[in-house]
Amino acid sequence: MASLHIPRSHRGLLALGAATALVGGAAAYRRVSARRAGDAAQGSRTALDQPPDQDSRTLGWGSLETPPRLSVTTGDGGRLAVWDVGSGPTVVLPHCWGCSHAIWIPVARRLVESGHRVVLYDQRGHGASSRGTAPLSIEMLADDLAGVLSARDVTGAVLAGHSMGGMTIMALATHRPEVLVERVRALVLVATAAADMSPGAPFAERAAAGLISSPAVSLALRSAAGHRFVRGVFGDDPVRSHVDLTGALFADTVPHVRAGFMLAMSTMNLLEGIGTIGVPTTVMVGSRDRLTAPARAAQLVAAIPGAHLVTLPGRGHMLPLEDPDAVVAEIERAFHAREGP
Repeated sequence: MASLHIPRSHRGLLALGAATALVGGAAAYRRVSARRAGDAAQGSRTALDQPPDQDSRTLGWGSLETPPRLSVTTGDGGRLAVWDVGSGPTVVLPHCWGCSHAIWIPVARRLVESGHRVVLYDQRGHGASSRGTAPLSIEMLADDLAGVLSARDVTGAVLAGHSMGGMTIMALATHRPEVLVERVRALVLVATAAADMSPGAPFAERAAAGLISSPAVSLALRSAAGHRFVRGVFGDDPVRSHVDLTGALFADTVPHVRAGFMLAMSTMNLLEGIGTIGVPTTVMVGSRDRLTAPARAAQLVAAIPGAHLVTLPGRGHMLPLEDPDAVVAEIERAFHAREGP
């Protein structure tokens, strides 16, 4: 596992899991399993379990009342944990691979405080959501999003998706375009991509089997040095609690779910489907994003009619944590965007 070499040009989406294993996964497994075996029994974390940040404006719901957890059942028996909070124009926030709705809390709180209704949910197999029985796929994520929109009676919404959450939205546009037409007024695609996320299926299968699905990755991320393995997904000067949260959520995601969705993303190509998007679309990217690089954002803008590009200097991949004010500003702007190129 630790001897598997990943060329720099091929890291892309695999950077988080591969770097964890290459830098110290096997050693951390031996070290941490002896010293901190109890950590493995912590269970899935939610945003409501996270400690407050030294900047109280960054993590947690602050002065807002903690929203209750709801549930939406999928066609294959999965149960999606959903939070529906606030009132006003609706924003729906699908999250990234290997994390949970917790990544969106800083953005969600700001939106609620400014007069919006916000719907968050944990993607299947992540956070408090169960996996279900169907094979993991990007199209399945589109169906899950459609189910949440229907169950919560969402219309006239802005959908803002981060990383795999953005792929979820683009899959909705590709596989369930009628839902987009019926329920959505604009899109904000945050640090994401539509294709070309892997050097190829055989390589992705080896990486999934040898790295991403290994318990050593989770144990390394739970170690005292775990934050070092996640640092590369952030840009300049990240807040330590953001790095810790990202690592903890990735560690808490079931390894076979991490691997399954990595394989799904490695063969994904939504470029043709997103060419049919007819609602105003904003694409956001950090200039220092190493996972979905600015070139991926440019590819989206070229494919989606009339799409608008916003680049955040010095920011990395975790824009909902790194710069929630900028993300909120683009979501607010999306409500007033005109349709058409």
